[in-house]
Amino acid sequence: MATMNIIQAVNNALHLAMAADDNVVVLGEDVGKFGGVFRATVGLQAAFGEDRVIDTPLAESGIIGAAIGMALYGVTAVAEIQFSDFIFPAYDQIVNELAKFRYRSGGEYPCPVVIRTPVGGGIRGGHYHSQSPESLFVHHAGLVVVAPSNPYDAKGLLLSALESPDPVMVLEPKRVYRGPDHGKNWGSHPKGQVPEGHYTVPIGKAAIARELTGDGTAVTILTYGAMVHTCEKAAALAQQEGIDVELVDLRSLMPYDLEAIVASAKKTGRVVVANEAPRMCGYAAEITSLVMEHCFDWLEAPVTRVTGYDTPFPYTLEFAYLPDAGRVLTALRTVATYG
Repeated sequence: MATMNIIQAVNNALHLAMAADDNVVVLGEDVGKFGGVFRATVGLQAAFGEDRVIDTPLAESGIIGAAIGMALYGVTAVAEIQFSDFIFPAYDQIVNELAKFRYRSGGEYPCPVVIRTPVGGGIRGGHYHSQSPESLFVHHAGLVVVAPSNPYDAKGLLLSALESPDPVMVLEPKRVYRGPDHGKNWGSHPKGQVPEGHYTVPIGKAAIARELTGDGTAVTILTYGAMVHTCEKAAALAQQEGIDVELVDLRSLMPYDLEAIVASAKKTGRVVVANEAPRMCGYAAEITSLVMEHCFDWLEAPVTRVTGYDTPFPYTLEFAYLPDAGRVLTALRTVATYG
């Protein structure tokens, strides 16, 4: 076991996969000699050569198009999109080509591309480097979408993605890649014990990040990515007020773990759903709908969402835009005292 942050865990996973299989290649902007803008691919080109760690032009559609072509010929392509905000020039390639190859060929041509991309705010990136576009991709059948919150899951989910017959998008929360939270009320940055060898985290399975203590009014929080740490901090504050939180880290957004969602909601009867993305048509809205459809008779309060705002992601007001522990705590109080 080794202590790693998320960047180190991702880098370790890629090293292991490329050493084990000569068909694994990495491509993207600055992923080679520079090692990526966040340094997730540092050392890979030196270890495996320029033919397997490919610096591409600044052309996201071309990156994904090349990865699709590689995958159709049996290469396991790991494409990095430098920021998720830059993924939109490749949106057509992803949702109209990559997501549909297996279906339109009757299963004859799987297209197992892995797309890694940093998501979310918290680094003063402004509106072109801080967006959370997950709901735009989970909407399209044929894509698998995962969102790790910690180093152990980041490595295990990436290794699972590399073994998947389907295209997988790995949305990495850059706010908690490696550094502190800049003193803001978002919770601590994650480092953790990570096995140095190969292991996988199953896609489609949530994790319980915080269990109920049995002391206080029980409330469920359903969330993912960087918001897990924000919600952990809110849960600790809520415990002091007699609110007992079960925190479910969804980890896999598509497919999602309906069994875990329903089990927790039925157990507590009070649910808060949190995500960093805007409120309108966000992923939190879908999870809220699932809880209402499957758990209505068990609910003691309306499901409450904590999200970003329906505005472009701001620069100066970034810290006001991002949901913090205070906003989550307010939602916990609302559902805990309802009725």
